[in-house]
Amino acid sequence: MSSPTTHRLSEAQKKFYHDNGYLLGLPAIYTRAEMAALNAALPNLLALLKSDETTKDIREWHEASTYLYDIVMHPRIHDLVEGVLGPDFYCWASNFFIKDPHSMSTVGWHQDSYYWPMAPNNSVTVWLAFDDVDEINGGMKLIPGSHKGGIIKHRKSEQTNSVLTLELEDGSDFSADSAVQFRLKAGECSLHDDRAIHGSLANPSDRRRAGLTIRYSGTNVRNDLAVNPNFKTYLCRGVDEFRHNPIGTPPTQRYGRPSFKPVSIEEAGRR
Repeated sequence: MSSPTTHRLSEAQKKFYHDNGYLLGLPAIYTRAEMAALNAALPNLLALLKSDETTKDIREWHEASTYLYDIVMHPRIHDLVEGVLGPDFYCWASNFFIKDPHSMSTVGWHQDSYYWPMAPNNSVTVWLAFDDVDEINGGMKLIPGSHKGGIIKHRKSEQTNSVLTLELEDGSDFSADSAVQFRLKAGECSLHDDRAIHGSLANPSDRRRAGLTIRYSGTNVRNDLAVNPNFKTYLCRGVDEFRHNPIGTPPTQRYGRPSFKPVSIEEAGRR
């Protein structure tokens, strides 16, 4: 196992994240063998999906599955997150984004924070690659520095293949000329600010593109329970002196799903 300091961010990495809103080139969270084991077990989780659901409906299942809870609470991930958010932070969301081979699904340009009923903006998304990810199989792209421009009003998507119904438009809301292509090996992760503009294209390749997004926030961030009443936090490090949000109970079963569905601002009809 890597030493405890291996995954802690350097001052140069912290500055790059602050200036650009993302980080790549980070040490792997899992070895290739460990990722092979996680992928071999993944069908047990997918088997819990209902007939009218897709993998994008796997949201906050870490609350009912130790398979996912162990990932979101991994100390190597927490080392990275602590370098961005500081010593006091919690986990509150996890989502699978899986594009099967030849999938036409896209993720339109967007800002994560536009969908979340949370304030202030002090959150980071960890994108953990379950497969090797690049431009060939629909890897993510991000606009460096876009997190500094504030929250932009999203519009209804006109892309029938987009998994999002609200998104931003290149050339109108921003320019994608400077977009950075994310490339990750299975077991590696990226970090990005909740206000950074990002998206991804379809996967025309013969390779699957699977990733788990994990959301962490500083303990000063409050969720609007009137919008998302089932919101729960899992303290990862430090102390929660603010006590703004309900606290979740760690799961006990290996594969499970919560009895509720989380609600975004859009789903609550607030956008």
